[in-house]
Amino acid sequence: MPKFVIEREVPGAANLTDAQLRELSQKSVSVLRAMGPEIQWLHSYVTGDKVYCVYLAPDEATIQEHARRVGIPANRVSAVRRLLDLSSTE
Repeated sequence: MPKFVIEREVPGAANLTDAQLRELSQKSVSVLRAMGPEIQWLHSYVTGDKVYCVYLAPDEATIQEHARRVGIPANRVSAVRRLLDLSSTE
């Protein structure tokens, strides 16, 4: 299944409490379950005013539908074309 990196503009994201981040994540997971196994959240990175999420999904439209249902933006959705990691350098 294709992998996507989603850039979400969330002002003050780095200042959200653990409870607020948990609540947002739980809402997202609830929507994911309702949408079925075709979309999966792998993990997210919280930075200053943005959250970067990594998902598996059949296409960008599915990612955008999830964002709409959760009520959080998916400002930029980028398909992952290749993965580089330490094993790639050896």
